Amino acid sequence: MTFTKQSESNRNLTFECETGNYHTFCPISCVSWLYQKIEDSFFLVIGTKTCGYFLQNAMGVMIFAEPRYAMAELEEGDISAQLNDYEELKRLCLQIKKDRNPSVIFWIGTCTTEIIKMDLEGIAPKLESEIHIPIVVARANGLDYAFTQGEDTVLAALAQRCPQIQQNDLVNPVVHNPLIIFGSLPNLVAKQLTLELANQDIAVAGWLPSSNYTDLPSIYPGDYVVGVNPFLSRTATTLMRRRKTKLIVAPFPIGPDGTRAWIEKICSVLNLHPKGLQEREQKIWNTLQDYTKLLNGKSVFFMGDNLLEVSLARFLIRCGMIVYEIGIPYMDRRYQKAELDLLEETCKKMQVMMPKIVEKPDNYNQLDRIKDLEPDLVITGMAHANPLEARGINTKWSVEFTFSPIHGFSNSRDILELVTRPLRRNSSLPNLDFI
Repeated sequence: MTFTKQSESNRNLTFECETGNYHTFCPISCVSWLYQKIEDSFFLVIGTKTCGYFLQNAMGVMIFAEPRYAMAELEEGDISAQLNDYEELKRLCLQIKKDRNPSVIFWIGTCTTEIIKMDLEGIAPKLESEIHIPIVVARANGLDYAFTQGEDTVLAALAQRCPQIQQNDLVNPVVHNPLIIFGSLPNLVAKQLTLELANQDIAVAGWLPSSNYTDLPSIYPGDYVVGVNPFLSRTATTLMRRRKTKLIVAPFPIGPDGTRAWIEKICSVLNLHPKGLQEREQKIWNTLQDYTKLLNGKSVFFMGDNLLEVSLARFLIRCGMIVYEIGIPYMDRRYQKAELDLLEETCKKMQVMMPKIVEKPDNYNQLDRIKDLEPDLVITGMAHANPLEARGINTKWSVEFTFSPIHGFSNSRDILELVTRPLRRNSSLPNLDFI
């Protein structure tokens, strides 16, 4: 089935909400990239054996290298309140301090700590003053949050630890309006985006998170902040309400079109005229022609997993694809407003149907829709990939986009390499008829 021109009913984005369940990867998986990003940290996940098994499987090989994360495994005595939470956590944190001596310890709450009402926020300040190491509490439980929102809860808690600058501490408070970028990216990718902004005469005052806890950016009320990922709405809200910053609501720097729009919006807010962005974007598009030729006219269906779906869909539509549905676990329309506007603008520019956006989709209903629509590619969580492949449908794990460098001009090729791999693989296989 192929849709190209817009019908009267498809000129605007449509939003639906289904079951209200999160069919996603567990949010405690954020530990796997955050412990590597914040190099002087230690992450203590407080949960059950199930959480430990998940972490071992999700980050398997690294566990033998004595990484900077561990499990505080809750047992029957903890759950039945027979043991003292404070003393048990104190024992573990003192052991961490002795063995690893981190600059900060993150306590990651799980579903179990929510269910038994463990007061991590109440315990942490007292224990912090006793062991003299900052303890940051983040609730990354799968009851309230989807996959990548685990990072959102950590950064929201971390934002409140950024140093505060007083008005009388500033040399020139009138011109003090630095830009702070929030979102965890590999250091190389963060450097690339910082350089892109430097080419527009924009100095980045800092990143949240920084590579070291001791290097967190100082934040002054009125500073500008901008996000690089669509799943950081809680962090954005914390920065605005608690730290009184000004949020730049921009599309996200995913794909050449998104990166250009991100930089242009920052320039617009800072009253700067963009320099050479159109040429920079076109140069990247020229390098992607081998991929866009393969994708042109192909269809894709997003089942929903990592909250990157809207940004990826917008980029793939710009590459010539048709997006039937964008499933997404959670949608903050205020934080993603600029991205949604760019998605709508892109659909009109490419003269294709507006995709339906389904929040908290019901996977059973989605499988029926996939069967009817027969898309060329389904981007899905790992649970549904093999069953869909068995039905003859090409799939791509959405988790791969989370763990790959996809931001900025230079990494657009990496996105299309991931998207086209299943299409190229299956087209190269011989057509075998089994009896």
